Amino acid sequence: MTKPEARKRIDQLRKEIDRQRYLYHVLDKPEISDAALDSLKHELEQIEKQFPELITPDSPTQRVGGKPLDKFKKVRHKTPMLSLEDAFSPEELESWRERIQKLAPDKKIDYFAELKVDGFAISLVYKNGILSEGSTRGDGKIGEDVSQNLKTISSIPLRIEIHRKLASQEITEKVQALIHKGEIEARGEVYMTAKSFEKINQEREKKGEPLYANPRNTAAGSIRQLDSKIAGSRQLNFLAYDIITDLGQKTHKEEHQIAECLGFKTDNGQYSKNLKEVIDFYEKVKREREKLPYQIDGIVVSVNNNNIFEKLGVVGKAPRGAIAFKFPGKEATTIVENIIVQVGRTGALTPVAFLKPVRLGGTTITRATLHNEDEIKRLDVRIGDTVIIQRAGDVIPDIVKVLKKMRTGHEKKFQMPEKCPVCGAKVIKPAGEAIHRCSNNQCGARQKEQIEHFISKKGFDIVGLGPQIINQLMDEGLVNDSADIFALKEGDLAPLERFAEKSAKNLVEAIEKSKKIPLAKFIYALGIRHVGEETAIMFSQEIRNTKSEIRNINDLIKFYNKFSLENLQNIQDIGPVVGQSIYDYFHNRHNLKLLEKLDKANLRIQLPKFQVLSLKFKDKIFVLTGELESMTRDEAKEKIRGLGGDISGSVSKETDFVVVGKEPGGKFDKAKKLGVKIIDEKEFLKIMKT
Repeated sequence: MTKPEARKRIDQLRKEIDRQRYLYHVLDKPEISDAALDSLKHELEQIEKQFPELITPDSPTQRVGGKPLDKFKKVRHKTPMLSLEDAFSPEELESWRERIQKLAPDKKIDYFAELKVDGFAISLVYKNGILSEGSTRGDGKIGEDVSQNLKTISSIPLRIEIHRKLASQEITEKVQALIHKGEIEARGEVYMTAKSFEKINQEREKKGEPLYANPRNTAAGSIRQLDSKIAGSRQLNFLAYDIITDLGQKTHKEEHQIAECLGFKTDNGQYSKNLKEVIDFYEKVKREREKLPYQIDGIVVSVNNNNIFEKLGVVGKAPRGAIAFKFPGKEATTIVENIIVQVGRTGALTPVAFLKPVRLGGTTITRATLHNEDEIKRLDVRIGDTVIIQRAGDVIPDIVKVLKKMRTGHEKKFQMPEKCPVCGAKVIKPAGEAIHRCSNNQCGARQKEQIEHFISKKGFDIVGLGPQIINQLMDEGLVNDSADIFALKEGDLAPLERFAEKSAKNLVEAIEKSKKIPLAKFIYALGIRHVGEETAIMFSQEIRNTKSEIRNINDLIKFYNKFSLENLQNIQDIGPVVGQSIYDYFHNRHNLKLLEKLDKANLRIQLPKFQVLSLKFKDKIFVLTGELESMTRDEAKEKIRGLGGDISGSVSKETDFVVVGKEPGGKFDKAKKLGVKIIDEKEFLKIMKT
């Protein structure tokens, strides 16, 4: 191929790839398969490798690339990126209308209402039609240049062009002139879909890593990564909501239309001639918000007429002509009464804020996690502070902001302890980690957490052995580690408080019954760092596939001793971190002693019955509820996994199928509410066979 031929073919490929990008990521109307699009990209990459002098900044191959940055450079916004005041009721919205009407008494005001996406505001600047700079909001006047990360987002065009007919000939001419020679600035939100967020957390759960709290923070954190490859792996999206450049637009509605015509994705905004129509739109969105692929926390209401909007001006950092009409929030304010450090099963020290009790989302909240020392420093939270808390992901209470102006001067700074608060051993902070850890493997708190993990439902599932009983057994010196559980006799238990002869007998029988355990549950129960339930299942399947004879713990130790660190890290879907963790576990003297004690308890390990026979259910998530007639739930799970599917214990928008048996529980109701596909046992058996 000659250079002129290469230039011509590259031009054809880039145009077609960008057209397909627009169809897929903006219009949601893909014309060709992912495989076909990948083939076009591959051809482009190969030609550009042969002729690197033909590579340009707007080439689709330049979305992810380059070395990680040392830091982000500062960017001054030509037009400030303002924030919005909030309204939480129709009455507050009406008060806003009255205020702006007084400032424009002789004007008839109409509105444009759009979804308030819970994302991360950014500015995109195109010079001569090509993306030259993408920046964060920052303090409104100065942000950070995150162009390298924003280029990884497929819904952000690297080159803008006119895709649809614009509102007027005047606007069309201005746009064409600036695309050829000039500058156009667009603004919008980077966000993460619920599906992408769920997928990331599933991967983290498999590795035993802490789950991310919510899509908004995860998206923001992704954009602020110095390595663009991390941002590129997060499947982020972009919605445009504003065109800053004067293109002759007279209304905010026109700005949305222009953004669409330039190849940006926009939300389903609505023109409203009065506040009643705005409120109707708000109520409609509130009803349908669960069906959206991304999170929203309300709508943004703007004065539609740009001339009136500009004349209304700015108060503080907010424009008078726009307001955020928020949904009822799941946030509340309270006071941090103390910060206590808890020690987990891996020795991790987690600071926990003890709060003045406050009602939030129908629940009384008394504590919130602070994660680690870095989080405390980022928030600058102190004992005595007034803080805003939220239920991140509707589950874990989180402190999101400190109200520093309410400080009295009596607040106390918190410092991580140098010694473990439980055993007094030295606290260490391993290089490259944000977590402080107790250095003592025998720490009582670590042992208690480890034992609770060991006997949990996903582990040995010993009925009748809960946290309070474990505390009692450890206080009496009957149990020091997980293996001691199997040495308990009725005579040890009967004299203890809370125990009678029958309850002692029942617990001993439950312990004996648990000695027969599937390999995956046993691996999970060991509490190996980064090894969650799904990773344990995957490992047990890997062992089964090698046709190794694993009947007891000694066999398992021998099996892992065959593996070098490199071999472990090269197992599909494991990687270096999990591989290192497993290798370390089976080469740790303390862990080997525990395994020897467990081996003497005559545990019987069962290899997995299921084998991945096909990938029919690949990427499909199933939830089971109710009693099945033809099989047990565990058998149904094995069949699903055998066809490449995943099991979830809760229903979400990402669930593909809810399989319903007799007397289904609340999962059935939630599935109906979310519109998730519900199938009965007969249909479940049918789709497995087809």
